[in-house]
Amino acid sequence: MGYMCGRFAVTTDPALLAEKIHAIDEATSAQKDSSGGPNYNVAPTTTISSVVKRHTEPDDESTRRVRLMRWGLVPPWAKSAEDGGPDTKGPLLINARADKVTTSAVFRDSAKGKRCLVPMDGWYEWRPNGELASGKKAPKTPFYMYGGDGEMLFMAGLWSTWRPKDAPKDAPPLLSCTIITTDAAGPLAEIHDRMPLTISREDWDRWLDPDAPIDEGLLRGHGDLDRIEIREVSRLVNSVRNNGPELIEPADQEPEQATLL
Repeated sequence: MGYMCGRFAVTTDPALLAEKIHAIDEATSAQKDSSGGPNYNVAPTTTISSVVKRHTEPDDESTRRVRLMRWGLVPPWAKSAEDGGPDTKGPLLINARADKVTTSAVFRDSAKGKRCLVPMDGWYEWRPNGELASGKKAPKTPFYMYGGDGEMLFMAGLWSTWRPKDAPKDAPPLLSCTIITTDAAGPLAEIHDRMPLTISREDWDRWLDPDAPIDEGLLRGHGDLDRIEIREVSRLVNSVRNNGPELIEPADQEPEQATLL
């Protein structure tokens, strides 16, 4: 599936995000008991903020909206599990290859008109370090890729809706999404061969437009590549149980009292 490592950081509240990008905030009212606070270690199946463009009425102009979605796309045809949720025994669809989204049976319907953006402060990736003298693989080194100007990055994604087979017609669907990945470029390729597909601000609406076909040029691009900086970080990020600002600090600033899990 062309996975990136599958972890990222996001610290902006959905309401503030909606204000910053001139979008309708549909996330805050849907948060219920979930926390809208910073998450420095977002993992697959986490509920995350996404940005879409949709119509309120069939003939009106589509508008940006911030919505909560499950990270890990659930196709509409997924079967229901015993607990009433989707059967997720198969692979977690957290990523989709840019060169496959228009042809893959899993993603092509979403690629036609359900494209989204996944905002984040940055993402983590692990660089292999070869083998030790014993012949065992050396521990991988974690890195954090982020917007060097302090602004968020917006990754291309696809989304889908899913409902249990016997659910009432007025029951809210499960919204889920996947992040599109592409070949890593520049210094990023020295860490991992894949990276999320970034979309520049000037291309947001072109990517999100629900009434236009997918822009193949954006799938082949590397928007905002010049904004991305890299730094080595602590191996604390290896465990999803660790979640705090120390995860994105340079490795040489690792807190002495912290322990690896």
